[in-house]
Amino acid sequence: MNHIFDFFFGQYFEYATIDIVLEIVAVVFGFMSVWFSKQNKIWVFPTGMISTIIFVYLLHKWTLIGDMMINGYYFIMSVYGWYIWTRKVEGDAVTPISTTTSKEKTISVGIFFATLLFVFIVYKMFDKWSDWTAYVDTVTTAIFFVGMWLMARRKIENWIFWIIGDIISVPLYFYKGFTFTSFQYLGFTVIAIFGYLAWKKNINKNLQTA
Repeated sequence: MNHIFDFFFGQYFEYATIDIVLEIVAVVFGFMSVWFSKQNKIWVFPTGMISTIIFVYLLHKWTLIGDMMINGYYFIMSVYGWYIWTRKVEGDAVTPISTTTSKEKTISVGIFFATLLFVFIVYKMFDKWSDWTAYVDTVTTAIFFVGMWLMARRKIENWIFWIIGDIISVPLYFYKGFTFTSFQYLGFTVIAIFGYLAWKKNINKNLQTA
């Protein structure tokens, strides 16, 4: 039993207690944010902002520069998303869930490759290309940047990007020794799948009543 515990949580013996507590708090609020997103509730943004602020601090300490920037970007996009989700559109109280337009798909591709280039330059500047995780971190950063932008615009395709990025992040964080965060992304994957199905049901319902 001790061997199993050490395998999953042994690395935490070297961490400061405050960092362990902060990681757990960030994970809890991260789960709340994704759950509220699945439920199509505006609380996705304030809960997510709390989680991202904490993770910016922790990821800086863990030298995961790409994911640190992801969380900083999440915070900014949460402010933008909060506005988009609550503004009135053609008399409706809120912006409805919808699929991406051709223009938004083009912008998504642009965001993806621009993010790859940006993170690559940042890693070069800080000389962080010391491990294969840096390359994976760069790709997941680009995936999550697109996913967050689409979620802020209430586009159903955001869930596809979350699912792909979450699946990649599970082994990445476990390898880096951040078990709680790894478990968080595993949970995110499950919620994202149900989130996609729930949003798809919402779109189909609106089409039937249109």
